[in-house]
Amino acid sequence: MQLHQLKPTTKHKSRKRVGRGGKRGTFSGRGSKGQKSRAGARIRPGFRGGDNPIWKLFPKQRGATKKVDIKHARFRVAKKESAVINLGILNSFFQDGDNISSKILVQKGLVDAGKRVKILGDGELDKKLNFSGVVFSKQARDKILKAGGTIK
Repeated sequence: MQLHQLKPTTKHKSRKRVGRGGKRGTFSGRGSKGQKSRAGARIRPGFRGGDNPIWKLFPKQRGATKKVDIKHARFRVAKKESAVINLGILNSFFQDGDNISSKILVQKGLVDAGKRVKILGDGELDKKLNFSGVVFSKQARDKILKAGGTIK
């Protein structure tokens, strides 16, 4: 048997056309009165029952018709915070010549998973360390290169 040979076991039932007279009574399943009982009636998307539309509730800026940046607190996108770690801490956790990435820092328990890692220049670095996939402050970058480390 093939797909085109399949036949339904039940008879085809035509769609009920509401409000055209017949055996459904005067209201034909639409209720008695109101906007939704009328022919051709629909409530447009965004209509809040006569209350102000959502786009009128928020503060606007002059000439802001096409600006994407919305200043209202509910529409602000939360920025992903960086997990911050200082150079002085890395001295005690790593050996000379070790590779350091955000994954390794998470495994050692120095930063939380899922956050971007930023290394700051507080403390001294005595070891040559190789960094990849991490963001640095300017002071940290200078100290790493001065100690003989590499940044990828």
